[in-house]
Amino acid sequence: MAEELAGKVVVITGGGQGIGAATASALSRLGAKVVIGDLDVVRAEKTAGELGADALPLDVTDIHGFTEFLDEVERRHGRIDVLVNNAGIMPLGELESETDAMTRRQLEINLHAVIHGTREAVKRMRPRRSGHIVNIASFAGKAGFPGAATYCATKHAVVGLSEAVHLELHGSGVHVSCVMPAIVRTELASGLGEAKLFKSSRPEDVADAIVSTLRKPRFDVYVPRSVGTMGKLTRLLPRRFGEALSRALKADRLLASAAHSPARAAYEARAADSAPGTGVE
Repeated sequence: MAEELAGKVVVITGGGQGIGAATASALSRLGAKVVIGDLDVVRAEKTAGELGADALPLDVTDIHGFTEFLDEVERRHGRIDVLVNNAGIMPLGELESETDAMTRRQLEINLHAVIHGTREAVKRMRPRRSGHIVNIASFAGKAGFPGAATYCATKHAVVGLSEAVHLELHGSGVHVSCVMPAIVRTELASGLGEAKLFKSSRPEDVADAIVSTLRKPRFDVYVPRSVGTMGKLTRLLPRRFGEALSRALKADRLLASAAHSPARAAYEARAADSAPGTGVE
């Protein structure tokens, strides 16, 4: 039976724009009570105002503040039915040129915040034997892409985290889903070209996939679905053939070639200069 989403209390981190905002919009239209958390309070309040949702300031790297944010949601709405861990950044460049500060920032935003949000959600949902945790990973959590080594590492970790917690919660009534998009046309994908075997997605496509898994829970959520099939087929090949196929399709240059793109300069500057915890996506 499909889950009814009307009246559900949904929290979305990094929800002021991109995938987060599209998801907030889709769920608001279905009658969910959406709370957007974002460091960019002005943007979050604008998005929330357009949707009839709530917006609260949130720096996901401030662990104590993240917990207080969730406490405030519960004070206002009584419970949290769904947590979408969405905030993330993707700076591009070869690992040798990446600063330690940028490495730490990616680990804090893309991984540690997801671990903390997931843990806090479990503590609140398991006693009620109800809830759904949606972790936004990436197809980069299933493969390695030159030009985004640390980003890939964080997304691999989010996939592993989600799989482990999914198994820990078996039979508890709490669901975990791991969303793994390929290229999504948000600011995060500025300067990226098109992949050869599949088209890039819109934020609304990812939002639709999230709505679908909230209605009928499943763990693996690929956007588009074809990337999941492609990933499974590639993993069946010996490594040398898989790498040769990647080179032939130029998938190995997709992220690296965009690292110094002028079209990406504004995003890279914002990811590098913004305060830790910015939900840049």
